[in-house]
Amino acid sequence: MSWFFISVFFIFLFCSCSNSSSTDSLDVFTRDVALKTLVQNRPHTGAVYKAILPANLSGVEVFVVGLRSRRLWNRGAEKLSCFHIPSRTKPMPHVKRLALVYQDLGNLSSQFYHLPGYSFLTSVVGLLVYDATDTSSTSTRRIGLNTMGKQISIQFPNLTLEERLISKAKCVLFAANGTVYLSDLRSPGVCNTNDQGHFSIVVLVKKKPLILRYSWVVAIVLGVLVAILGCYLGMVCMRHRKRKKFQVMEGQAEDDSVLENRWICGSKMPSGGVVRTQPVPENGFRHLASPDHFS
Repeated sequence: MSWFFISVFFIFLFCSCSNSSSTDSLDVFTRDVALKTLVQNRPHTGAVYKAILPANLSGVEVFVVGLRSRRLWNRGAEKLSCFHIPSRTKPMPHVKRLALVYQDLGNLSSQFYHLPGYSFLTSVVGLLVYDATDTSSTSTRRIGLNTMGKQISIQFPNLTLEERLISKAKCVLFAANGTVYLSDLRSPGVCNTNDQGHFSIVVLVKKKPLILRYSWVVAIVLGVLVAILGCYLGMVCMRHRKRKKFQVMEGQAEDDSVLENRWICGSKMPSGGVVRTQPVPENGFRHLASPDHFS
């Protein structure tokens, strides 16, 4: 029971890490579960066993089969789900017993693996090979396979490709070192490989032009700019109308004014006109000054 809780904690821990570290942690976890399954069932050579995984990995399936290297050389491995390993295959380096671990990541494939610009047509499946000479060891190592020039075939079941996708579909291999390899399908739903790893069938996704992908952003920005420009033009028109109306009212006021307007020191001030009138005596004659008056 304690082993189960430790395993669940380990899964939660690697799910919070990066994609690369998550896949490495998943491989280590499934290896431990698979080898423990072999120990518990006291397996017969060539028998396939399904490992029990925690609930948070309910979309993942893991199978394991234990083989002697001599049996792998003579018969290969044909019962390991969708993988077919040809005869005349030997482990590298040589070991007496080996464990073949099969993974099907199911609906969790995109959480562990992604390929920019491509879409998965199948779930990601994995084939991992370990030294099973001492299954009680806590440091079981991964080993390679030498197929002597032959290829390991991967048959993806229940895959129906449309005519337009057959020529576009590709096999993808996610190698242990992080390298990704793309290759053509041998036949619809069948991929070939010379090594272990994780595999799937993908198709290239047509990307929309950048302007189309962000058209809604462009529309919003243009809408805001048009609204600001409209408000500015409206304010300018209103100011122009008010100024023109004020000038008209000012002109009318000047026309109706009795007093003249003059500018004095930069200020416009009313001013009355100058009118000189001649004095007129009461008897109607103008008064003439006598010469004595100026003496």
